[in-house]
Amino acid sequence: MGQEIERRRLTPTDFDDFRRNLEADTELLRSWFQEGRFVTSGARGGFELEAWLVTEEGRPLAVNERFLALTDPHFASNELSRFNVELNGNPQDLLGPGLHWMEQELTGTWDACNRVAANVGARLVMVGILPSVAQEDLTLANISPMKRYLALNDQIIALRHGRPIEVSIEGRDGPFHVTHHNVMLESAATSFQIHLQVSVTDAHRLFNAAQIISAPMVAISANSPYLFGRDLWAETRIPLFEQSVDSRDPRSSGNQPPCRVFFGSGYVSRSLMECFDENLHDFPVLLPIRPAHDPDRLPHLRLHNGTIWRWNRPLIGYDRQGQPHLRIEHRVVPSGPTVPDMIANAALFYGLVRYYGSADDPPEDRLPFQACRTNLYDAARRGLDAEVEWFDGQRIPIKELLLRQLLPSARSGLGALGVDRDMIDRCIGVLENRAESGQTGSAWQRRWVDLHGSDMALLTRAYRERQQAALPVHQWSV
Repeated sequence: MGQEIERRRLTPTDFDDFRRNLEADTELLRSWFQEGRFVTSGARGGFELEAWLVTEEGRPLAVNERFLALTDPHFASNELSRFNVELNGNPQDLLGPGLHWMEQELTGTWDACNRVAANVGARLVMVGILPSVAQEDLTLANISPMKRYLALNDQIIALRHGRPIEVSIEGRDGPFHVTHHNVMLESAATSFQIHLQVSVTDAHRLFNAAQIISAPMVAISANSPYLFGRDLWAETRIPLFEQSVDSRDPRSSGNQPPCRVFFGSGYVSRSLMECFDENLHDFPVLLPIRPAHDPDRLPHLRLHNGTIWRWNRPLIGYDRQGQPHLRIEHRVVPSGPTVPDMIANAALFYGLVRYYGSADDPPEDRLPFQACRTNLYDAARRGLDAEVEWFDGQRIPIKELLLRQLLPSARSGLGALGVDRDMIDRCIGVLENRAESGQTGSAWQRRWVDLHGSDMALLTRAYRERQQAALPVHQWSV
């Protein structure tokens, strides 16, 4: 999805040609799985961070072109709206000081980008949904000026036969419903995406583990309670993103593909190839453009996969020698509140995926997939107050699950990965304090509003002030 395209208008021939190439790429990938062609180099992690550009007063500021003109393209890139940018990290070996290096890199990139933002009259904020964003901000006038984004909007609206996007959420403030005539609602949802390189032999187990732990990851990282001034879910970003790019015709009574943002249709049985087969058979081509990549690098398959936003998404990447590898992209975690918080969230993900993905007794055999999926939405709705179904039919408050089982398991998993002990202690300590206090980013925003009122720009300024101090959110005052 990162490349620009030659033209916005697409023809039936474009779709036919792309489909043929997509089928060829899928068969080539199948042979790679059968041959075990993917390289493995131990546990390697990385990240992508989506952030907001705002005014001094805390309102969105559409200046990402000016910002990016002054920024190294290796570290920052466009997002859908001109209010947003994406900051990228280099892959790091997790063994030893890898998490420490990841934190240093993210801190350095964040500080440098803040200085660049100041040069264009902006401030940077990392948060799941910017509290001060308004529906009238999210128009095509503020879409990033690239043909690929306009074509994406055209195709989603075309698949809906011209019918507008509708978002309905039953929140703490009661029913919430908005109608929008383009895909710009999607840009209100910003994430901290965690990557993990995996070997082909155990990728399916690690992927299933990522699915299972998605609910506790959302609960402890929740940072998106407000949308257009309404208090909705602890992590409102989850239902917002799913509905904001739903390409299905809302008035069709026939069989339709799944939503393009979805949790999945079941656990993976033997291979991540099952996800790519599902992509081919269940999802219509959205952007039938001619990728500017080497045909031996599966350009059509990778572009198609980039238009299907699974909450845990398998990715095909390449090393500097051009050899392919497999990654899992964990997408449920919101942006923010601070770098220490996000590195702790990443540590929790890496530790739990290692712990459960290598367990002798596969956890996917002990938790039905439907319960796993229900857990995600319950955690997004209620955060650390949620109760979930866990292994063997056990019902447990998610806060208790984290403190008694998951954080100790993550500590064990990080130890098995060879992460430095002091980094394990620091990250798990941040998570323990956040869980015990109940103060996630979402909880802090709600407490601030309870005390100071519902001025969302003022909330944004107070939030950013604390974010710049770089203390973990459990230490923030209201």
